[in-house]
Amino acid sequence: MQRQPERFDNAERLADAIIARVGRDIVLALPLGLGKPNHIANALTERAIADPTISLHILTALTLERPRASGDLERRFLDPVSKRLFAGYPDLLYATALRQGTLPPNIEVHEFFLMAGRWLGSPRQQQNYISANYTHVGRYILDRGVNVLAQLVAPPAHTGGGYSLSCNPDVTPDFLAARRAGQANFVFAGQVNEALPFMDGRAEVPADDFDFILEGDAFRFPLFAPPREPVTATDYAIGLNVAGLVPDGGTLQIGIGSIGDAVGQGLVLRHRRNADWRAMLDRLGGVPRETAHFEEGLYGASEMLVECFLDLMEAGIVKREVDGAAIHAGFFLGSRSLYARLKDMTPAARRRIAMVPVSFVNELYGDEANKRSARKGARFINTTMMATLFGAVVSDGLEDGRVVSGVGGQYNFVSQAFALPDARSVIALRATREKDGETLSNIVFSYGHQTIPRHLRDLVVTEYGIADLRGKTDAEVIAAMLGVTDSRFQAALLARAKKAGKIAADYEIPADRRDNRPERVAVALAEAKAQGLLPLFPFGSDFSEVEQALMPALGRLSRASKRELARLALKGGPSNAAADACLERMGLAKPSSFSERLYRRLLLAALAAPT
Repeated sequence: MQRQPERFDNAERLADAIIARVGRDIVLALPLGLGKPNHIANALTERAIADPTISLHILTALTLERPRASGDLERRFLDPVSKRLFAGYPDLLYATALRQGTLPPNIEVHEFFLMAGRWLGSPRQQQNYISANYTHVGRYILDRGVNVLAQLVAPPAHTGGGYSLSCNPDVTPDFLAARRAGQANFVFAGQVNEALPFMDGRAEVPADDFDFILEGDAFRFPLFAPPREPVTATDYAIGLNVAGLVPDGGTLQIGIGSIGDAVGQGLVLRHRRNADWRAMLDRLGGVPRETAHFEEGLYGASEMLVECFLDLMEAGIVKREVDGAAIHAGFFLGSRSLYARLKDMTPAARRRIAMVPVSFVNELYGDEANKRSARKGARFINTTMMATLFGAVVSDGLEDGRVVSGVGGQYNFVSQAFALPDARSVIALRATREKDGETLSNIVFSYGHQTIPRHLRDLVVTEYGIADLRGKTDAEVIAAMLGVTDSRFQAALLARAKKAGKIAADYEIPADRRDNRPERVAVALAEAKAQGLLPLFPFGSDFSEVEQALMPALGRLSRASKRELARLALKGGPSNAAADACLERMGLAKPSSFSERLYRRLLLAALAAPT
């Protein structure tokens, strides 16, 4: 007879049982992102806060927190959205205490991937960060003596069946294999949440693998569901170019965010509106390498099951199967629509999405021959914050050592691109960013931190085109990178390269690359945007139509300098039905103070400005 887990309907009693089993020195491993069992984690945190003789070390990544507004205008927009999307979600106590500076010293939180930018101002979390490729995380956690593994799970799909790791089989199956092999000794606690879709295959775990199960009505909380990001003209220019790099019959990895959605829409347009897609690229000055419809289709081998993979499946693009699956992925996190779509699928359709450990998707070792055969024509598409003129990539940290996010699996996929004979690494990069009202280049001469070194440089894509860097000389790389740099920064970067002797003294940037400006991109895509081919949210949104209308205007205000804000405040804008709806949504229809009157003028001016 199989051993059955001990079942609890009270998180505090479960915490007591864990302490009774492992002692007062707890090394707790929690999954990345969505799979955290919040009530178990909070109960253990509460015990350690109340009892300083308990030592609690939490090892995890991507601790999810509700979005926080940075000012009153942003708060007016975000608060209703947050209440709508995150109502009922139980905050993680350790994150709240860290944020408030009240987490006691007997509790330490070590993360290998941070929510982007959220912990830049926290010396404690910066010091406790563990830099790791995703595929190495499991061994690092085992080396630290993990004695408790806890995870959110989906209930059995049928009587006598196993539980599903659902969103996070990323490292847990490898931990369980290590325990079965006698290489680890920990208790495994699952918290059941019916909101999780049941994913089978490697994600299904028999009940006797669990030591404890927490379940009951009190623990049925809504899943953390960040809304999809709006896709800008810059994102679309990148995505349309990237879509021309993906061969039919190939393999696809896509990263999270609006650029990922832009790539997805670019692939859909290439497949369904091929002539329109080519016309857009022509106006952008792009020359696609791959132009065919997707007859054989693509196979997804991705660290994250990003939401647009489902849209690509529905569009008949992701359909090439490997071992019965069109997609292998290590974890998922997304909007409410993603979770609903996964739950509503038939079991047969859901099995075409195989959730597996990251050790399967992020590396070739382990069944290497079959992986090499399956991952033909691979395009590993990831985003970055900055790149150097020499092709190095800066994705996770700042020059002073502070961590923005983490390397995650980016290095893994870049390495795979060089290990497979017909694969390419595609790094997507916005050419500029706005800071305190100033436009800065994201392509720099050099930088004190690098995520991907220049000897692994491959394809870099900005809104201004594609730089093919693989196997090129430094001078050739510099010329290619200058060709996709915003023209406002080309001259200064070229001068630095010449001064360093890294490019010929008489080199000149080609004439067709001297008009790399956002205005040109906007003009090139204007017709397609007017035709509805490039919507702000190509695959749906949790935002209302009024909120979607507000987003470009609020973005414009957040990037504006003080001088630009003063100009907008003086200018104001016309009031009409659409603008009035936006003012009503922001609580500015009837301003009652000077600040509200100022916000009203700023918002009307931003709404009236051309997009």
